[in-house]
Amino acid sequence: MLSTSNPEKKDVIIIGAGASGLMCAMEAGKRKRRVLVMDHAKNPGQKLLISGGGRCNFTNYHIHAGNYISHNPHFCKSALSRYTQMDFLALLKKHQVSFSQREHGQLFCTGSSREILDLLLSECRDAGVSFKLGIKVERIEQKGDHDFAVYTDQGDFSCNSLVVATGGLSLPSTGASPIGYEIAKQFHIKIWPPHAGLVPFTLQPEDKENLSSLSGISVDATVSSRGQSFRGNILFTHRGLSGPAVLQISSYWQPGDEITINLLPDMDLVDELKAKKQHPQQKLKTVLAEYLPKRLVAARILSDPAERPLQAISHSRFREISSQLQQWKIKPCGTEGYRTAEITVGGVDCDAISSKTMEARKVAGLYFIGEVLDVTGWLGGFNLQWAWSSGWCAGQDV
Repeated sequence: MLSTSNPEKKDVIIIGAGASGLMCAMEAGKRKRRVLVMDHAKNPGQKLLISGGGRCNFTNYHIHAGNYISHNPHFCKSALSRYTQMDFLALLKKHQVSFSQREHGQLFCTGSSREILDLLLSECRDAGVSFKLGIKVERIEQKGDHDFAVYTDQGDFSCNSLVVATGGLSLPSTGASPIGYEIAKQFHIKIWPPHAGLVPFTLQPEDKENLSSLSGISVDATVSSRGQSFRGNILFTHRGLSGPAVLQISSYWQPGDEITINLLPDMDLVDELKAKKQHPQQKLKTVLAEYLPKRLVAARILSDPAERPLQAISHSRFREISSQLQQWKIKPCGTEGYRTAEITVGGVDCDAISSKTMEARKVAGLYFIGEVLDVTGWLGGFNLQWAWSSGWCAGQDV
């Protein structure tokens, strides 16, 4: 039942105390806006704390629009150019947070993710931002342009600008919910159907049985699907396939698609085997074990050719063996879903949102930022940079 008391008035209400919401809050607060951040979780930044294995892969040195998936591939360009990775690094320097660079330009805290959350909360505190945590939003009404009522289980609130920073559906253990999509639908804003991204694959029963002996093995490989290819480690698990290259391609993969794995991306295996014939008595399995784990060779190559000496194997058979290892096609059964997904693909249609301010084009005062939008970054700090950039842009306008 809705309260009959006068609602508490704020300039800006932000629903969601994650990365984008906190960035927006501190920026709006710096502009002397009266800002309230509300979240159904009892503590802010829950997903942020576990990101990067607890060390927070907070951005990447090599940010560009090509690192993002969206039905509007140009949408992210404005925000990423207005608030860059270097801007966020300046914020870290201000708070004396040390960081290190890993492969492919990925930047992590030297300490823990808590340092990133603490600096955001410190900035919010200095900017006069207030919080309501463990609160449930029950209903939202638009009273007019830049006039919203937010009804909750802890009272009623009103604001001129309402920011939806509720994230996607990934990692439900951190409090993920569909409320952001529900708010968009209430205001007749299109939602691109969401699905899990940056997520391990599960295997068909036959493949799972055939590859069960490989659990725990990790190899450098290239994984391809739908015209996209990623190079990195792949990890065989008791459920299926994981590892950075697999997680990357999962964001593009659609049910029913095959993926192609090249286990030896740096060589022409046929030429290599031909050259190895200078040692004609060497067995094929011995040669292949120089490049790949023995268990993996045994799982991919039948014992008949594997046990043969190179001199007894034809060049046409070499090509078959190369195909088995370098054009290995697997049709995943599915993914592990939102339970382990790092990100949600799809979301609020970017065509309905201003790329400069993040405001809904047809609903004055309503903003969407971060993962709730149809902008999905690659693995490697790209999603958090989108949170910082989109949150910052909205914070300049609300």
